[in-house]
Amino acid sequence: MVNLARPFIVIYVVWHPDFAPGHALAKTLFDHFRRESYEKITGGTGISVVYRFAVADGSDKPLPIDFSAAETSAVVVLADKNFVGDAVWMDFLRTVAEQTNATGLSTRLFPVAMEKGIVGALQVDEQILRWSDWKEKDADLPAILIGHLTFQFCRMLRHYLEHLRRPNETAQALLGYLRKVDIFLSHSKHDKNDAGVQVAQAIRSKLTKRDGLGSFFDVYDIPPGLKFQEVLLTQIEVSAVIAIHTDSFSSREWCRREIIEAKRHNRPLVIANCISDKDERGFPYLGNVPIIRLEGKKTKRVDVVIRALLDEILRDFLWQCRVELMRPMAKPNITFLPRPPELISLAALVPATDGEPSVIVYPDPPLGAEEERLFHAIAPHIQLRSATEWLAGAVR
Repeated sequence: MVNLARPFIVIYVVWHPDFAPGHALAKTLFDHFRRESYEKITGGTGISVVYRFAVADGSDKPLPIDFSAAETSAVVVLADKNFVGDAVWMDFLRTVAEQTNATGLSTRLFPVAMEKGIVGALQVDEQILRWSDWKEKDADLPAILIGHLTFQFCRMLRHYLEHLRRPNETAQALLGYLRKVDIFLSHSKHDKNDAGVQVAQAIRSKLTKRDGLGSFFDVYDIPPGLKFQEVLLTQIEVSAVIAIHTDSFSSREWCRREIIEAKRHNRPLVIANCISDKDERGFPYLGNVPIIRLEGKKTKRVDVVIRALLDEILRDFLWQCRVELMRPMAKPNITFLPRPPELISLAALVPATDGEPSVIVYPDPPLGAEEERLFHAIAPHIQLRSATEWLAGAVR
């Protein structure tokens, strides 16, 4: 029987008890990574977030961290002057650094310099997130930290996923860990006000300034001499996708084709809604994924779109890890999908074999009755099961 109760990742948030903003910031991280959308992907366990800000009873030392409690562990240290000035907490930091270095890429330490002048005092080899140097408004800084951490957690889960798939291959582990996440920007170049192009350029500009995020933009990144159609379709198969839904998007053949290919290959996908007037014929496959509102050529919410895509990438890695653990229990007729099925999902079905019906397994919760009825009317031979429903039958 597969043990899916063990968390894929645990996040430890560490701060000094005298750091007044520590608890509020830790609660923000907790609320984000413990929210329902992650819990449904992992089957109820979600992403565990554990606090470390007090000393153990009868001791002057913080509670230790048990890195064997999860497949991967991330330690986020919110360091301020109180922290670096306290020998007990600095000793705790050195212990954690030694532990993470000894356990390899599955355990990572993420120091965050909350105040200026403490980077050198932290005395760690790990790259430090410099909260105190970020230029954005104070109210925006927690979301920026979440974005940075989300991408790093994606790296950790990708490393764990590779371990599940190829447990004996470790030679290229670091190179694989550092590999960029490709972002495909699907957009129209035929808007009257050039909204699609301008939003795409704004997103690309943001992406190139972010740690580790690679972007793919057809105007700049298709090498001379190659057929752009082949490059586009090949890139979509391995990319996370942002669709910039402007007034002309649905009327463009290649925009429609890019979305269909992204759906067929189950790629992480976010829609940036930039409609300024109307879409004459809304493309039916732009649903079933997060939609973020942008006001035309105003690009102030570009960071919101990028963070939404990072959330989708993290959800995708969580789901892939869960699928790898469920796969030994699956028959050949099972198709695992990272989001609730829609009619386009029928195009990617594993054919039925030996009289067994094709089964689609997807993250909880189960589809609503109205969607189930539609599927049954069109494909009565297909069985739809949420992961919890399918597991309940598989372990009998």
